[in-house]
Amino acid sequence: MVPDRRSIAWAAILTPLIVILLTLGWFHRENSGPLIGYPEDNDITLPEPEPVPEPTVPTVPTPKPEPAPEPATAPVVAGYFVNWAIYDRNYNVIDLARDSDKLSHVLYAFADLNDDGTIVLGDAWADTDKHFEASQTVDGHKDTWKEAPDNNLYGNLKQLHLLKKNKRHLKVSLSIGGWSWSTNFSTIATNTQKRHQFATTAVEHVATLGLDGIDIDWEFPKNANEAEGYVELLSAVRQALDSYQHETKDKDRFLLSVAMPCGPDNYNILKLGAMEPFVDLFYLMAYDFSGDWDKTTGHQSALFDAPLNVDQAVRHFIKAGVPSHKLVLGLPVYGRGFLGAKGPGSAFTSLPKGTWDLGAYDYKDLPPPGSSEYFDEAKVASWSFNPTSKEYVTYDTPEVIEHKCDYIKSKGLGGAMFWELSADYHGDHPRSLLNTVHRKLGSPDQTPNHIEFPNSRYENIK
Repeated sequence: MVPDRRSIAWAAILTPLIVILLTLGWFHRENSGPLIGYPEDNDITLPEPEPVPEPTVPTVPTPKPEPAPEPATAPVVAGYFVNWAIYDRNYNVIDLARDSDKLSHVLYAFADLNDDGTIVLGDAWADTDKHFEASQTVDGHKDTWKEAPDNNLYGNLKQLHLLKKNKRHLKVSLSIGGWSWSTNFSTIATNTQKRHQFATTAVEHVATLGLDGIDIDWEFPKNANEAEGYVELLSAVRQALDSYQHETKDKDRFLLSVAMPCGPDNYNILKLGAMEPFVDLFYLMAYDFSGDWDKTTGHQSALFDAPLNVDQAVRHFIKAGVPSHKLVLGLPVYGRGFLGAKGPGSAFTSLPKGTWDLGAYDYKDLPPPGSSEYFDEAKVASWSFNPTSKEYVTYDTPEVIEHKCDYIKSKGLGGAMFWELSADYHGDHPRSLLNTVHRKLGSPDQTPNHIEFPNSRYENIK
């Protein structure tokens, strides 16, 4: 049959269109790869399967410490009372009592620690045994010796407990370690069992001796491992203190404080941000920036503008995560002397005899006879110099303490701390450093202390 014109026309139109569509389809396939579900040449490349994660064992978080109380509205004014002060220094708790309205915290120094982590008192006679005459007691009653041994506490710690009953704002902590007794901290802090023993005996001393807390003076962690151990040690003590508080249903928190170095070589090692949640107060040992270990004289506690200075340390602690209200600025109640000097920044030949130790003077013995006092306003540092004997002594005068109190207020710091109380002028003496702080900062923190200790083995502490 001969096709008609209409069929020929449709074929002429459709044929090119079909060819074009087939060509486009082939081109798209060649440039786009195989369509999903249509393998090409039976060559299928499958994606790598996602790895199945291993089942994880849930970790038990470290118990968090009880939340710290709100910052005190009044300043912390703390002082170290050294147990050896009752001997040649003739400084007893009754002497501290006369200035107790100007203090909020007393740090009783020092307890020692055994290699296994057990905390032991440093001088049993001074701490718990000595019987004082009536004139040396807080309550005016003589400690009488009895024919049969009794079950009472005596010594400095009895007197401190009596003082706490009279001055309910005064908190007393047992300070552990110090320069001479820090040797065992490294092995204790890095061992779980020894940390537990340390924390357990810390609470036993608080409960037995009628104390408000524990102060740790580790001088000093030497590496990152010890610094990490320090954090774990503080965690253990904090948990033990909190458990004791819950056990005794005491509404007030027991204190944990630390004495902190203020030289970069030592504080840069510490994990301050990790320590902070467990610690109530960081006592900054902002002194000993200069001494006989140096080749030239310097300022032992300059506030600013010295190779080592107080402000440098304070800024570091705050930047590392310690709130300013937990920082308590340490003030030296002593001076460091040099002979054969020309003043600050000069060579020296030897050290003076000092009050008790070579080269070191109690503040109340300064300035030495024949010396004049000087003050550097830029550094906020003071010293004395005798042009005849060539004796230079670096120490804080009341003028420096006034500037440091202004600094404490401007930085929002927690307050001031003294090392150590026996070396100051006492009573209302115009050169007393404690009086200067009291005048500048006002009445100290009035947070109540603890006076009930049902677990004490001493009858006069319960």
